[in-house]
Amino acid sequence: LSRMTSISTIATHPGVVVGFQRTQAVFARIVEAARQGDPRLYQILPLASALTYGVFCLDFEVRWETAVAIVGSALATQFVCERICGRPRFDPRSALISALSLCLLLRTNVLGLAVGTAILAIASKFDVRVRGKHVFNPTNGAIVAMMLTTEAVWVLASAGALVVNRAARADVTWTFLACWGALLLGRSVWLGEPLLIPLHRLESGALVLFAFFMISDPKTTPDSRVGRFLFAALVALGAYAVQFSMFRTNALLWSLAVCSLAVPVIDRLLPGARYQWRTSP
Repeated sequence: LSRMTSISTIATHPGVVVGFQRTQAVFARIVEAARQGDPRLYQILPLASALTYGVFCLDFEVRWETAVAIVGSALATQFVCERICGRPRFDPRSALISALSLCLLLRTNVLGLAVGTAILAIASKFDVRVRGKHVFNPTNGAIVAMMLTTEAVWVLASAGALVVNRAARADVTWTFLACWGALLLGRSVWLGEPLLIPLHRLESGALVLFAFFMISDPKTTPDSRVGRFLFAALVALGAYAVQFSMFRTNALLWSLAVCSLAVPVIDRLLPGARYQWRTSP
């Protein structure tokens, strides 16, 4: 009886009630966004499914405490930054996409670095802007920054076959994949390699994650369709140069980080309508 009384007391505590109500409100907004066709929901589901499947079935070497720390830090940073910017409501969707992507790609044995990467990824969305638009993809920018400043962070080389999303920028994704595939195929033909070699390179799950969840970010790609075609081709060419001329790993991430600096220039030369999420954040 005393235990039931204690549980009842905790459940009716004002702080617990407020926390429960806020959680309900967050989930209610997510459900409403799904009904309205918010493309971010079509990213969250496959990312979460891929992470769950990878952790329990494919041995992605993702520790549960690291995943929890990354997601928690990303959501907390999003909450704090929104309050600082004066936004009335907490919107976890974009932060959750970045956090899940970090869980799939980022590898480190230092929990503090995982938390720091998540905080950097979300904070950069609010700080690193040109004319009100993000410069770097949050996940890509944070991982590259950590790889530049520490040797205790690395990237998953292959994540298996991941479920792809209904990309908000499908033109970027398919243009990049076409250019990247053509470059790999052309190199193998030039060198007389068996075609199995470029096909094997294209089977990387990390490539799928990059193409459908990172380079296709509508907030960091050029506004016009022609600009997006150009951007995707530049990323593919840059990655080819990094991988086969500079002989560095993680060529896709390095190329996207550098080419993102050209997006403001592309937007100025090839202007287009700024992308807006279907639901207000």
